Amino acid sequence: MAELKTKPSEISVDAFLDAVPDPVRREDARKVRAMMERVSGEPARMWGPAIVGFGTYHYRYASGHEGDMCRIGFSPRAKELVLYLSSDAPRHQALMDRLGRHRTGKSCLYIKRLADVDECVLEALVAESLDHMRGRYPEGA
Repeated sequence: MAELKTKPSEISVDAFLDAVPDPVRREDARKVRAMMERVSGEPARMWGPAIVGFGTYHYRYASGHEGDMCRIGFSPRAKELVLYLSSDAPRHQALMDRLGRHRTGKSCLYIKRLADVDECVLEALVAESLDHMRGRYPEGA
């Protein structure tokens, strides 16, 4: 089985965020980091070369594939912020409907700028996702 690329790394979160070229995206990323640290109670940690993650869980699929991943996270990509959240949390859709301008992919939320969304709704979405992940993958399970 191939080694997973997305695993905890020793890259500095501060250095990674300081290197984000776009000043608006860099500031938005700092705000998302602070919010996710506050909501999760976990320090930010780099996962692979480009994901800032919070907490960890172990997953195992029916196929036998397994690994560890951050419970929530984000990446300040060139064109938008990508937030990695559980898309099957109970209040997910109700919160998404109130969020503001965004698009989604499987367990990914894409926003161009924090100014495009309601930050209170975003924080509630992150908290809901984290609670759902903690229920689905309890600590130490």
